[in-house]
Amino acid sequence: MKFLSFEQGDRPGLAVETAQGFRGLRQGDAGYPGQLPQLIRTGGLAAAGAVLAEGQPVDPAKVRHLPPVAEAGKFLCVGLNYRAHTAEGPYEQPDYPTLFARFSSSLIGHGDALVRPRQSEKFDYEGELVAVIGKTARDVPVERALDHVAGYSIFNDGSLRDYQRRTPQWTPGKNFDGTGAFGPVFVTADALPPGCIGLRLQTRLNGQVVQDTLIDDMVFPVATLIAIISEVMTLNPGDVIVTGTPSGVGHARKPPLWMKPGDICEVEIDRIGVLSNSVRDA
Repeated sequence: MKFLSFEQGDRPGLAVETAQGFRGLRQGDAGYPGQLPQLIRTGGLAAAGAVLAEGQPVDPAKVRHLPPVAEAGKFLCVGLNYRAHTAEGPYEQPDYPTLFARFSSSLIGHGDALVRPRQSEKFDYEGELVAVIGKTARDVPVERALDHVAGYSIFNDGSLRDYQRRTPQWTPGKNFDGTGAFGPVFVTADALPPGCIGLRLQTRLNGQVVQDTLIDDMVFPVATLIAIISEVMTLNPGDVIVTGTPSGVGHARKPPLWMKPGDICEVEIDRIGVLSNSVRDA
């Protein structure tokens, strides 16, 4: 199933894709099942999908898209998870995932504008696959790790490169307000290949292809990430893992290619969709 989190008339809503297009309900409507984080936590996605499919038509072009999971107990990002991207850094390829955190204040939905802050012009794009946890995971073996994934989405990890490099943890450059685009939809794991293996990720800036790779090229695939992270901490339903970006980022180009006001950045992953955002100054 493919779910769309949206807002219309100041009321949040949720829709599901059907053969007739998206159909759904808004908060306050009879039968409204709640938003995605609640449904993921309770295991109610299938039942909600059936109810939403009988709801009103929803035109994705006429509603404001919300991040599929606007607030998560953990919003974990992975760096240096594609070898070609590590090399263009240039960094040495780590033998353990490079993890850092994002916070909800940095998130925007599909169609909203990425915000270039006044502090820096070195605003870079990073197209990434998102995995959302659907079942509590603690010390999970790799072979069972994907059983704990509720579904997948797309992320643009907008990064202020000069601020990112001010600390070894990268957190400042990854958490300016309005720099993390998330969406446009959430697709349940049963509708996609395990771990999204075989799917292609492509990022385009003003129509120019700047990143293009297969999810297969990850150093630490989704299952491995869940197994390693769950050794350290309990992953709970609704937690989000942003799995890393491939090569082609702007800072590695000569001259560097930074996002600027008026640009359109699109991140596409097969069978999930296209996350599209303009860029504006703060």
